[in-house]
Amino acid sequence: MVLLLISHHILGGSIVADYGAQANKLITAALTDSGAYKQLGYLCNTFGPRLSGSKNLEYALDWIIGEMHQDGFDVVKGEPVKVPAWVRGAESARLIKPFKKDLAMLGLGGSVGTPKHGIRSEVVVVDSFAELETIKDKVKGKIVLFNAPFTSYGETVQYRYKGASEAAKYGAVASLIRSVGSSTLYTPHTGMMAYTKDIPRIPHAALTIEDAIMLNHQQKSGEKIVIQLKMAARTEPNRWSRNIVADLKGSENPDEIVVVGGHIDSWDVGQGAHDDGGGCVAAWHAVKLIHDLGLRPKRTLRVVLWTNEENGGKGSKAYRDTHRDELDKHMVAIESDGGVFQPSGFGFTGSQAGREIVDAISELLISIKANEIITGGRAADVAPLNDEGVPVMSLKVDGTKYFWYHHTNADTFDKIDFNEFNHCVAALAVMAYVIADMDIDLPQ
Repeated sequence: MVLLLISHHILGGSIVADYGAQANKLITAALTDSGAYKQLGYLCNTFGPRLSGSKNLEYALDWIIGEMHQDGFDVVKGEPVKVPAWVRGAESARLIKPFKKDLAMLGLGGSVGTPKHGIRSEVVVVDSFAELETIKDKVKGKIVLFNAPFTSYGETVQYRYKGASEAAKYGAVASLIRSVGSSTLYTPHTGMMAYTKDIPRIPHAALTIEDAIMLNHQQKSGEKIVIQLKMAARTEPNRWSRNIVADLKGSENPDEIVVVGGHIDSWDVGQGAHDDGGGCVAAWHAVKLIHDLGLRPKRTLRVVLWTNEENGGKGSKAYRDTHRDELDKHMVAIESDGGVFQPSGFGFTGSQAGREIVDAISELLISIKANEIITGGRAADVAPLNDEGVPVMSLKVDGTKYFWYHHTNADTFDKIDFNEFNHCVAALAVMAYVIADMDIDLPQ
C-alpha cells in the first residue's frame, strides 16, 4: 500500500509537471468560450427533439457533419445504423370518475396504441409489483397504475420498462406509471419500455407524479376511478440513421484512439438539451478546443455521437461492430450522458493501473473542482466497448436537477447554465487530451 501511494504521488507529480500549462490553457479557454454554448442553442432551437428514425435527427446530423468539416477535424463521417422507428401519434388521458379532468400524459417509447376509440376502464392503483401480485384476481379488464415513488433511477425505472407485461399477465387492458422522476411541476416523463414474449401487448403510458398521487388518494378514499385512454402509437419499419465519427489524428500514434462522445438522439419531447445534446456538444467542442489551441496529441482523438441510445442502443452496438478490428487500440472511451451540470469528476471502469493514471490526471482538474474519480464508468454507449476490454469513463456532474427534466417537455436549452456547461467542456478536454498525449498507455 505504501509503495502504491508513493507511486501515485510520483505519477501525479509528473503529470501535473508535464501537463499543468496545457491544462490551464484548456481550462481558461473553455471557461471563456461562448461558441460551444451557442452551438448547443442552435442544435436545440433549430432542430428540436431528435427521436431515432425522425427527420429532425437526420437534419441535425447533416448540420453537425457540416460544422465539423469546418472545425478542422481530419476525418468526419456518418456511419450508417438501422434504427427502430416508433411514432407517438395523438394521445390523451381523461379522468371520467370520480370527476372529469384531462390528465397530462406521455406514451412510453415502444408502446402499442389503443383501439381507435380508446380504452375506458376502471383503474386499480398499486405501489409495487409485489402489491400487484396480491390483487391479481381483481385486475382483469382494468387499467393498472403503478404509483411507485422515485428512489433511484435504476430501481424505479423497472415499472416503466416492464410494467405493461406485469399488468397484462393478470388481464389488464392498459397500464400507467407514475413518472420516473425525482421532482415535477406537472410534467410527465417518457422513456423506453419493452414487452415480454408471449404476454399480450397492452398500451403503456406515464402520468405526472401529481396525478398518480391524486389517484392513489382517491382509491384509498374508496372512490371508483375510471380513465379514458387514447393512444395512436405505432412502430414503423426500421429506418437508416448514422453515428457521427470525427477524428483529430494523432501526431505520433494515430492508430491509437481516445474516444469522447455522447448520444445525439433524444426523446420526441422537449429539445434533448441535457439528455444528451449538451453531452454531445461538450465532447465535440472539447476536441475542437484542443485543435483550436494548436495542441496535437500523440494519439488520435475521436468524437463519437451515437444514435439510438434512447430506444434500442443500436448505435453503440454498430460502432463496436464497425470498429471491432481496432478496439485493442482504443485507449479509453469517455461518455457524457448525465446532463451538463457542474462536473465533479469522472467514473472509471478499467484496470487498477489505469485507475492510478486517471487519478493522477485528475489533479489537473482541482482548480475547477472536477477532480473526483469514482469507481464505475460504464454508461449505455460505452458499455459495449467495455465488454470488449476497453477502459471506459463517464463524466460525473451534480445530478440534483437532472431528473426534474429527464425525458420531459422541460428538457430545453433554457435549462443549460453557461458556466456549468463550459466546466463540462473543460473537464472533458483536459482528461481526453492528457490520455491521448501522455507517454504511457492506459492499459486495457
